[in-house]
Amino acid sequence: MALYITSLNSGSNGNCYYVGNKQEAVLIDVGISCREVERRMLRLGLNIQKVKAIFISHEHSDHIRGLTVLSKKYQIPVYITTATMTYGRLFLEPHLVIPFKAYEPVLIGGLKVNAFPKYHDAAEPHSFLVSCCNVNVGVFTDIGVTCQHLINHFKQCHAAFLEANYDEAMLASGSYPYHLKKRISGGRGHLSNHQALELFKLHRPQFMSHLLLAHLSKDNNCPDVARNMFLPHAQDTQIILASRYQETPVYQIKQEAVITVSTYISQPSAMQAQYSLF
Repeated sequence: MALYITSLNSGSNGNCYYVGNKQEAVLIDVGISCREVERRMLRLGLNIQKVKAIFISHEHSDHIRGLTVLSKKYQIPVYITTATMTYGRLFLEPHLVIPFKAYEPVLIGGLKVNAFPKYHDAAEPHSFLVSCCNVNVGVFTDIGVTCQHLINHFKQCHAAFLEANYDEAMLASGSYPYHLKKRISGGRGHLSNHQALELFKLHRPQFMSHLLLAHLSKDNNCPDVARNMFLPHAQDTQIILASRYQETPVYQIKQEAVITVSTYISQPSAMQAQYSLF
C-alpha cells in the first residue's frame, strides 16, 4: 500500500502537510485558512472527507491559524498536547481534542503516527513520522538543531518534509534585527540549508525517494540556492521545494517506486471537482 503526500503550504505564512493512503489521511498542522485548505485539496483532487485527524506540532500561528474552523466544520479530531492547547489559546470543541504523547503511536485507520520531541521555542514542540505498511513519511520542520531524535527518524523515511529555512550568509547580512537573527539560528529556531544538507548527506537512507525542502524563509533564503546545495548529493532522491505560495503535486510513496500522481491545476473543471483522485 502506498502513501500519498503533498505540502498544501510551507513557510512563515502558513504550514499544512497532507499524508494519507487511499482510505484515510491526516493533516500535520493547519496554518492556512479552512477555505485555502479546501481550495488546494480540490485542485489536487483530494477528498477532504478522508482527513480523519489533524496533528499539531506546536502553537505558533503559522501552524494553527485555520485549525479551529476546519476542525469544527468537518468534525475532525485534533491530536494536540495540553501545553500547546493552552499556549495557542485554542478554543476547540472538547469532544474533538485528543492529547498525544511522544513515542506513543496513534492509529488512524491504516495509518500510524509517531510523535517525537524537537528543539524549538514553543511549549511542547513535536515532529511526526507517519507510516503505513512499512512506508514512512517524516514531517520535520521548525527544528532548532539536528538531534538524535531527528536522526533516528530521518533514517527510516521513504520521503520527508525537511526544513531548510535560511541561508546562513543571507541571514547574517540581512536586515533582521540582531535578536531575531539569534532566535532563528540559536538552537531553538530553525534549521539552515547547511544543517539540513548535513543531515541529508550523513543520514539519508538509500531508499529515500523524495525530499521536500520546507519552511524556506522569504527574506533569508533563495529556492535556487537551497535546491542547488542538495542536487549534487541527491543520488536517487528527488529534491522538491515546498512553496509558501501554492500546493505541491501529490506524490505516491512506495517502498520501491515513487511517482507523481497529480499536477497543479489552477481551475478544476466540474468533472475534476466531482471525481476526486483519492
